[in-house]
Amino acid sequence: MPKIKPFENFSQEYELWFLKHTELYEAEVKAIKKLLPPFKNGIEIGVGSGQFAIPLDIKTGVEPSSAMAKIAETKGIKIIKGVAENIPLADEKYDFVLMVTTICFVDDPLMSLKNIYRILEPKGAVIIGFVDKNSQLGKLYEQNSQQSRFYKEAHFYTAEEIINLLEKVGFSHVTCVQTLFGNDVNHMNTAVKKGYGEGAFVAILAHKE
Repeated sequence: MPKIKPFENFSQEYELWFLKHTELYEAEVKAIKKLLPPFKNGIEIGVGSGQFAIPLDIKTGVEPSSAMAKIAETKGIKIIKGVAENIPLADEKYDFVLMVTTICFVDDPLMSLKNIYRILEPKGAVIIGFVDKNSQLGKLYEQNSQQSRFYKEAHFYTAEEIINLLEKVGFSHVTCVQTLFGNDVNHMNTAVKKGYGEGAFVAILAHKE
C-alpha cells in the first residue's frame, strides 16, 4: 500500500511547509536544475502538489494521493492516478522522469526504478531527489520520524543505496549534487555542491542507455 495517509490528511500543511521554508525549497529546486537535461516530454512520479513540477516545467505527474492530486490539478498539472511500482503508462513514452522526496515513501524502490526505466526512451534521463540518510539533517529526521506527520512511515536511504539501485536496474552515467548543509532547518547553508556525503538534500542524475 502506498504511504499516502499523511498526504491525504495534511495536504494543506504540506503546502505550508514550502511557504515557511522558501529558502530550503529554492535550494532543492536549484540543485535539480544543476542536473536538469534538456527534455521534450517529462513526467514526475509522486508529483504531490506540483511544487517541483511547476518550476521545472513538467506538465504531467503520477500521484496516488487524491488530496495532493487535486492541488496539482489546480496548478495545471495533468494527473495520472497510480503508484511508482506500477506506473500505468506505455514503455519508452518519456525522455525525462523526475522523482523528488518520493523514494522514501514507496513500498518497493527497486520495482519503482524498474518502472521508471521502462517508461523512459533510450538515452532518456531520470533525476532522483531525496533526503540523504547519512547527512546531519537526515539522521535527525530519522531519529525523530515517529514525531513527524509525514516521515513517520518513511524509509530513508543513503546516496550509495540509491546509486546501487539505479545501477542494478541498468542506469549509468550517474552524477550527483547536494545542498542543505547543517542540522538546523532555520540556519542551513543552501549552496549547491557536486557529489554527496554532506548535504541533506541530494539529487542524482542517471541515464538509460
